[in-house]
Amino acid sequence: MGDSFHDQLLEDSRFLRTDRRLDTELVDKLILQLNRIYPQILTDKEATKFRDLDVPTCVRLAELLAHLQGKGEEACREFYRALHLHVEEVYFSLPTRLRLRDSVDPFTITASPTQPRYVLNDRGPLFFLGCFGVAVGMALLYYYGEAKVTGGSRALGMAALGLGRRAREVLIWHAEDPIRK
Repeated sequence: MGDSFHDQLLEDSRFLRTDRRLDTELVDKLILQLNRIYPQILTDKEATKFRDLDVPTCVRLAELLAHLQGKGEEACREFYRALHLHVEEVYFSLPTRLRLRDSVDPFTITASPTQPRYVLNDRGPLFFLGCFGVAVGMALLYYYGEAKVTGGSRALGMAALGLGRRAREVLIWHAEDPIRK
């Protein structure tokens, strides 16, 4: 990513001039973005010149790119920002973007796109809500204790039915503990 925006625009200019996705409307959007947001980059007079519909779009775009390269680094950066904002699919298919995406930075570890994605829970939201409801119910039983819950230890005994052997033993022990009574 050591290339400046000016160098990147030099490299991407040929691609941008030949890309059919940049039609008259999109080129006008880019010109208006640069003119309205950054009038120091593209003045009203220059914007009017580049928006002249009597000139073919490919010629207007080529002149705009040459003009921006002449304006310097900030103008090139703002052109890329406008391109990303208005025509994202063209922005991500630029040769410099493809090169940056495909290059591997040794200081960052990124997952390979071919690596399988692991799903932690594929049972859906109702399963999660059911488990969450059981956990909340058990927490309420524990918090309010046997004296406030009608049914006392019978509720804890019923909750122990679906648990594993060790958890069931602890829950039943808690329900039958004579020290708590």
